[in-house]
This record gives sequence, structure tokens and C-alpha cells, in this order.
Amino acid sequence: MAENEKINALASSVIERCLASGLKVATAESCTGGLVAGALTGVSGSSGVVDCGFVTYSNEAKAEMLGVDKALIEAHGAVSEPVARAMAEGALAHSRADITVAITGIAGPGGGSDLKPVGLVHFACASKGSPTRHLERRYGELGRENVRAAAVMQALDLINEITR
Repeated sequence: MAENEKINALASSVIERCLASGLKVATAESCTGGLVAGALTGVSGSSGVVDCGFVTYSNEAKAEMLGVDKALIEAHGAVSEPVARAMAEGALAHSRADITVAITGIAGPGGGSDLKPVGLVHFACASKGSPTRHLERRYGELGRENVRAAAVMQALDLINEITR
């Protein structure tokens, strides 16, 4: 199955599950730049599920739009578990969604370091009444578009897991 077909299948599954459960979804995206929201809204019926998408590429946007504490970003960096969790929880607080997914990472080709290499992506999924889940993936230097596509699939997969 081609990458786009996998993304479409995962997004369709999210929409079907959420429609059946009456759940709303919001995204908080950094390195994926809105691709998760785009995948979801590409599915018929998504208007009954998708509340909103936050593209918070800059640290300022993470703080202003999602309420991520600037001190948290300074202490851990934008690409970190605490910031991913804060993004997901901020999206939940600033939307009408029942479930949110957040993505922050380093897609490359530059921007990596020894501690935070290119291909490092942190995910968080928050839902009302449940602890926020976190997942870290190290995709390696697959190329910018491949890291972003892998991150979109992982984010959609996380939402599917939460709605099972």
C-alpha cells in the first residue's frame, strides 16, 4: 500500500471511529505543519469529527495558541516529551475536542543535534478524563517528507488506539 493510501486509510478509520462514538478531534502540529488535520479533513464526514487544527510551528505560537509555558520550552526544548504533552493538553483546553494529538519534531535536513537528531519526533494524545499519552519516535534521516509522512501516520494511529 502506498504511503498516501495508508494515510487515507488511517484517517478514514479515525473519522469512522469518532463518528460512531460521537467524539471530536483537534490537532496541535509543529513539524507536520497541518498535515494531520489535512488528512482528516480529506475524508468525507470529517465535519462531524474535526473541531480544529493548530499549526504551532514557532515557540511563540505554542505559547500563545496552546498555552504552553515558555519556561517549559526553554527548559526542555520545543522537541521534547513535556512540550508535546503540553501541546496536546493545550489543544484540549482551547478547543471543543474530546481527543487531541500533538506532534513536535525535527524533520530535517538540518536542525538536529547529538541529543536531538534529525528524525526525532514526540507525540502526545490527550483525551477528556484520561491521562495524556506520550510516544517518542526516532525515524532517522529519511528525508524531510518521509519523516513528516511517518509522523502523520503515527499520529493517526495514536488517535485510532485511543478510540478502540
